[in-house]
Amino acid sequence: MKINNLFRHLNKYTRMYTLNSRLHSTNVVSSDAVNYCANIVKQHDYENFLATLLMTKMIRSPTLVIRAFNVEVARIQDQTTDVQTAAFRLQFWQDTLKDIYKSDQNLRNIPANPVAQELFKVCCCYNLPRRYLEKLITSRSNIMKSKYFRSLEDLERYSEDTVSSIYYLILSVAGIQNVHADHAASHLGKAQGLANVLRSIFVSNHHKMVSLPMDILMNNGISQETVLRGIDSENMRSVSFEVASRANSHLQKARSITVPKLAKQIFLPAISVNAYLTKLQKCNFNVFDKSLALGSATLPFSLYFNRLLNKY
Repeated sequence: MKINNLFRHLNKYTRMYTLNSRLHSTNVVSSDAVNYCANIVKQHDYENFLATLLMTKMIRSPTLVIRAFNVEVARIQDQTTDVQTAAFRLQFWQDTLKDIYKSDQNLRNIPANPVAQELFKVCCCYNLPRRYLEKLITSRSNIMKSKYFRSLEDLERYSEDTVSSIYYLILSVAGIQNVHADHAASHLGKAQGLANVLRSIFVSNHHKMVSLPMDILMNNGISQETVLRGIDSENMRSVSFEVASRANSHLQKARSITVPKLAKQIFLPAISVNAYLTKLQKCNFNVFDKSLALGSATLPFSLYFNRLLNKY
């Protein structure tokens, strides 16, 4: 198959979500609502959006809803610098979850928010574990209060709560109850979370927040001001190397675990994590290199190719 045919096939998947998104064996999710969720993910979480489009139809729509919920929660810290305003917005989602999980609840009592209403439908249909949805909220609330990570281990726990939790939820949607899949999800979530911190340095600097672990910065003689100013140095590269190395270690562990066939397409975002870490290595671990902020023209092909090979 020629490369242009592969991209044409991927474009077909991109168009499919606008009209054909449905939950497996039911029409409880409306087309307009799924389109709304898909557009949020496409706009703010593009790489995961591409990977989701390549999932089998029965889990594609609920996955978009879960990722849209995560985007809505994650964006709060980017939309406002006022702690109280952010706390109110997070509380809205916390209250929404309480409403969703009330016994004998119905759609009329759920807030008139497309993501909230579709999440209610997905939770009812797939009996999603509440604790993982709550972790997506509480972890963001905690970091907005503390403003920094004391150690790499703290950052790994944050990644587990904010990224691995999403994979646990999608595995639940797919009906995969497998300890090896959970183990791989844990490692992949940590790898992706650590890579996200490195990738988001420019955004974090805009909000005057340093997400890199304080202990590693101190051990290398790097101040928060140095990070905020975007000053490259050998010591700064040592910091990014240590974080990237831990991310790569988790990624390789996730890939080495034998998981069910369906789980492999759920873990497809591992391709984009590996692509970033490889690019960072080529930049000699200079996280301030502007080329790292550019999108990859070959990522859609790489995702589709690995989907065909059933690899991640």
